[in-house]
Amino acid sequence: MGASSGRVFISHLAGVAVFDPNGDHVGRLRDVVVMLRTAQLPPRVLGLVVEVATRRRIFVPMTRVTSVETGEVITTGLVNMRRFEQRPSETLVLAEMLDRRVALAENDESVTVLDVAMALGRGRDWLISKLFVQKGGTSALRRRRGETITVDWNAVVGFERPEDQQGAANLLATFEQLRPADLANVLHNLSAKRRAEVAAALDDDRLADVLEELPEDDQVEILGQLQEERAADVLEAMDPDDAADLISELPEDTAERLLGLMEPEEAEDVRRLLTYVEDTAGGMMTTEPIVLEPGATIAEALAQVRNADLSPALASQVYVCRPPTETPTGKYLGTVHFQRLLRDPPFTLVGAVLDTDLMPLRPDTPLAEVTSFLAAYNMVAAPVVDEDDHLLGAVTVDDVLDHLLPEDWREGAIHGDGSVRRGT
Repeated sequence: MGASSGRVFISHLAGVAVFDPNGDHVGRLRDVVVMLRTAQLPPRVLGLVVEVATRRRIFVPMTRVTSVETGEVITTGLVNMRRFEQRPSETLVLAEMLDRRVALAENDESVTVLDVAMALGRGRDWLISKLFVQKGGTSALRRRRGETITVDWNAVVGFERPEDQQGAANLLATFEQLRPADLANVLHNLSAKRRAEVAAALDDDRLADVLEELPEDDQVEILGQLQEERAADVLEAMDPDDAADLISELPEDTAERLLGLMEPEEAEDVRRLLTYVEDTAGGMMTTEPIVLEPGATIAEALAQVRNADLSPALASQVYVCRPPTETPTGKYLGTVHFQRLLRDPPFTLVGAVLDTDLMPLRPDTPLAEVTSFLAAYNMVAAPVVDEDDHLLGAVTVDDVLDHLLPEDWREGAIHGDGSVRRGT
């Protein structure tokens, strides 16, 4: 194999592009598969887990890899597109070896694995050659950092022993730049134990974003493993419509306890959404669109649109209402589209540039009519008002797609087509 023979630390490979010999993009590297061996023999690297464009994770054997660098990986171009499934004898370096607590063989001192290096051996096999470890403490805390050293594989013991409460700081560092949907893909493919450990290490806002992208079974599993006070905090950080969808999947007594632990205003929004039928505008809407009074300026509206926490669909338009501007608002007056905000001077009042031609939706509008409305008027969001024209929220195209696609579409998006186990 004409691969590079230098030592490569695997955390530096996380997310790098994988190309075929023609320079065409195959996917991105998400992990490295190794087989642990006995008698202190270094693990043999079996292959790479590569995420292709459809978010399917495939297995690329090391025999198909012609070059491994920290900036890119080159393959022969002959890859099997069937979904990767980990075998019991296999270990994932990033998912399972980083943050492990092991011991130095010479004195049994506890160390934490920060990184793992592989190199091309004499038999043309890639082997795990070095470990970058930290003495004392655990990497999950990362406050009192001990000495860091690089040691040979056979200088440590303990990888064969199961570990409770393994940290996740270094694993998360390798995927820090991932979008929530892509991190959800990583999380879904971990073992249940590792998934719980990683969820515990994420901050509330990041975990909330990731939960919104996971299949319902994963959402319920992860939330159920959190302490109830933290589970309530994570639900508060989620979009109200997503939080309501998740709470509706929980046992009634659990749901009620969590709602009781949430801030009253946040819980009120979720309770209100739970009163609507799921496949209606009310059941799909978010209660936190951009709402301004008619006396606000376009400059103020643009400042609101710039909020990085808003989805593109919610940022596409501003709803103008009489006070109060928290939903349910005062009387709904109209909508200002993002393009109009860009065309008029910043000192213009939003009340002067309203689109009043499009009728808002009622909360009981069924899914089919919501879909037709968005399609007919080329909209990515629409206001939802009650019988007294108070704005209740906005339904966005992504909310609609969630309900139009099959119930297990997130599972399919995460797994990709097919679930046949790879060949040897």
